[in-house]
Amino acid sequence: MALVVVSLNPRRADFAWFLQLRRPPWLTFEPLIPLIWLLIYGCFFVSALLVWTASGRWDLMAGYLLLLVLVQSYTWLICRTRRLDSGTAVGFIGWVWGIALTIAVARVSAVGWLLLVPYLLWSPVGTFVTWQMQRLNR
Repeated sequence: MALVVVSLNPRRADFAWFLQLRRPPWLTFEPLIPLIWLLIYGCFFVSALLVWTASGRWDLMAGYLLLLVLVQSYTWLICRTRRLDSGTAVGFIGWVWGIALTIAVARVSAVGWLLLVPYLLWSPVGTFVTWQMQRLNR
């Protein structure tokens, strides 16, 4: 998990560009976003651990890895391409994959799938914010 996060972190100069973009005026909770993601990543980890303990299935672990790559590539891709629509697309794809993974995990672990719900609730918020930022930063 740490390897994916470190590998898909944007460069400092690229991230500085991202931080200078205009945000919607209603985005007053932006300082909490890193904490929200920390909580979601913790839920990913515990969910994957529970699922692995219950099933030992490599296909589900690959599903978690793909979800993590999609989630972490959101900011990296925006910063790398300097296109917010890239983030909107990756955010939507990650949410759809998250739904599929949650359905698969529900067959193995009741707590495991519940731990994916925070991501499923938060991901559309992030995608919507990015979509709104597209309109402000043409």
